[in-house]
Amino acid sequence: MPDVLIEERADAVWLRLNRPDRKNAYDEAMCAEITAAVNDAGGSGAAAVVVTGSGDSFCAGGFLKKLADPDPVQLRAMFFGSLQLFDAIRNAPLPVVAAVNGVAAGGGNELVVACDLAVAARSARFGQTGVRIGSAPVLGGTNLLAVSIGEKRAKEVSMLCRQYDAETAKSLGWINEVVDDDALGDAVDALVAELAAMSPRYLEIAKLSSNVWWNACRDNFVSGLGMLVQAIGSPDMREGAQAFLEKRPAVFPRRGAR
Repeated sequence: MPDVLIEERADAVWLRLNRPDRKNAYDEAMCAEITAAVNDAGGSGAAAVVVTGSGDSFCAGGFLKKLADPDPVQLRAMFFGSLQLFDAIRNAPLPVVAAVNGVAAGGGNELVVACDLAVAARSARFGQTGVRIGSAPVLGGTNLLAVSIGEKRAKEVSMLCRQYDAETAKSLGWINEVVDDDALGDAVDALVAELAAMSPRYLEIAKLSSNVWWNACRDNFVSGLGMLVQAIGSPDMREGAQAFLEKRPAVFPRRGAR
């Protein structure tokens, strides 16, 4: 079973994350496959790239099974692979649209943040999970998201790990549009049709020019990833991951007890 299904339709290349058994969470290999698909779509002659998920989830971010007993080399590769994927989305010559069909959590929410536009099904949910499970959303959740929804609200998202429904996300400027679940595909096709009527040359210029905040944040992304790498195997990471796998609240040691 391929990790990413690729379909050309209605002037767009659709990339469907295809691991519904783990809520479309990606490991290093799947992340590289998505990145390659985004890069290939950029030369396809389509008007846009659409990223969506299989099953009832959009994406749960990085695959967490190995975090309870992490391999530092593999985990570092996945961390930096995520940055390569998001860079590919931001630097693609075509607009990249997130068609959010379900829960976008953790790195899955940061995937939405990285996309140029986002249309969500009414049942979709958004939020970060990092500090609850032994990580931190350094690739958009702690920094770039603040450009859309404000610093205080972005800190709420990244520090409290609450979930937000699609209508709330739209009202905050997190996403562009909310539609009924069964209308998501048609709504995205309509958006792509609008993009297809524009000048491809000047769409690319407009897109790359709009990367000013992404580019301003990028050094922060790299330093944040460096901190995450230093924390690999820490008691907080191990406890958070184990609690997640066991479906129980994590019990983190307080600072004075470390």
